[in-house]
Amino acid sequence: MQCCYAKSTPTPLIVRQTAFKRAQSLNNGVSVSWFEQTWNKNVLSQKPLTTTDFKLFKKLGFKSLRLPVAFEYFTDAGIPPEKVFAQIDEVLKQCKLYEIKLIIDYHYGKLNDSNYLTETQKAIALWLKLTKRYGNESPDNLFFELYNEPPHMNPKVWKDAVYNIVTAIRGADKKRTLIVGASNFNSIYELSRMERLADENIIYTFHFYEPFFFTHQGADWVGDQVATTGVPFPYNAKTYPPINPKVIGTWGENNYYQYKNDGNEQSVHDKLQIVKNWSNKYGVPVLCGEYGVFNKYTDADSRCRYIKAVRKNLKAMNMPGILWDYNTNFSIFKGAPDINNLSDCMKQAIDYTGSK
Repeated sequence: MQCCYAKSTPTPLIVRQTAFKRAQSLNNGVSVSWFEQTWNKNVLSQKPLTTTDFKLFKKLGFKSLRLPVAFEYFTDAGIPPEKVFAQIDEVLKQCKLYEIKLIIDYHYGKLNDSNYLTETQKAIALWLKLTKRYGNESPDNLFFELYNEPPHMNPKVWKDAVYNIVTAIRGADKKRTLIVGASNFNSIYELSRMERLADENIIYTFHFYEPFFFTHQGADWVGDQVATTGVPFPYNAKTYPPINPKVIGTWGENNYYQYKNDGNEQSVHDKLQIVKNWSNKYGVPVLCGEYGVFNKYTDADSRCRYIKAVRKNLKAMNMPGILWDYNTNFSIFKGAPDINNLSDCMKQAIDYTGSK
C-alpha cells in the first residue's frame, strides 16, 4: 500500500492569500484631499475631517480612507514630523472608531532617474519613522502606500528604488501589507510591463482615468491638451463639442478624434482587463487606487455614467477601487459633502440605497 503525505501549505501562499483578503477589504474607498495640498499654506492648521464626515463615510458604505500626505514637502519646510504625525494619529483614531481601513500614502515625492539614490533614502527614512510609530497597529486595518505616482522614469530604476524601500520596511515590520504601483504615474500600461516584486505581502496599485481626455477635461494643471470641454460620456456625435483651438498640435488633438472609439464602457472594460490579466499572470492582488472625474466642466450625468461604468467593471473583475476624491474638485457631491448634495444619479452610480 502506497502512503501519501499531506503537504503543508507553503508560507508564501498564506501570506499572499492574506494580501488578497486585505485588498478586498479596501474596496469602495475614497481619498481625502487635504494633507497633500502643498499649495495650501494653512493645511496644518485645518482639520477638514469631523465626526460628521466619518458618519457620512459609513452611511455611504465607504470601507476605506486613503490619506495622501506630502511628507517630503513638510520636511523641506522644516515642519517637525511630530506635528504631521499628530494629524495622522487623529485620522487613524477616527478610522478605528468607525471601523474604516486607513491607507497612509506618500504623496508628492521628487524621485526621478537622476536623483533616485538620495530620494529613495528620504523615503526610507520617513517610512522607518512611520513603521516605528504605527508598528503595533493592526495590519488588517492600516496600510502603507509607498510612493504615489512615481514619474515617467526608467522602470528598472523605479523597481530598484521600491525594492529598497520594501526591504527597509520589512526589517522593522514583517506583517504590514504594502501598496506599490508602477512608474509613469501608476499607469496601467506600465504595470502591465512590470515584474512583480519577490515580497508576497504586496498589493499592486494603479490609477484609472481612462479616457484621460474625458476625465480631466478643462484641468488647467494638465495644460492645453485637455482644453476641450463639454465632452460627454459615453461619446455622442450629436453633443460632441468642437475641438478647442488650443488642443491642436498637442497629443490632445489625436485624443479628440480617438474619443469616438475610447469614450464608452467597452473601452473602460478593455483597459481594466489589461490590469486583470497582469494580476492573473502573477497571481497577485491589485487595487484601483484612484478613479474619478474632474467636475468643473463635466456635466453631472456624464460623470455619473462614467463612475458607474468603472465601478461596474471593477466589481465584475473582482478588483477593489478607491474614488478620487471626497471633498475637492473631483468630489461626487454637488457642493459640500452631504447626503443632500448627492444627486440621484450619483447615488445609483456608487450603489447607495439609503439603507446604510
